[in-house]
Amino acid sequence: MVEVHLWSGLRSLAGGCEVVSVEARDTGEMLRALVRAHPELQAPIDAGVSVAIDGRVIASGLTEPIPEGAEVYLMQRLRGG
Repeated sequence: MVEVHLWSGLRSLAGGCEVVSVEARDTGEMLRALVRAHPELQAPIDAGVSVAIDGRVIASGLTEPIPEGAEVYLMQRLRGG
């Protein structure tokens, strides 16, 4: 079980939840499980989100393993320059 902490802008799309628990072994499974649990998250996930595992923003795509007990955050992708 992975506890995913949602960035404030995503919480309203998950019924106001700050943390959502899903079954997942890697980042791709986690995102798919989040959408199954909260379909409203599909649009921002499709638009691009950032996943941080234990304080490290994952840039390697959807296959990054999530270690048991990891601290996981889902954030809207930051834009700007």
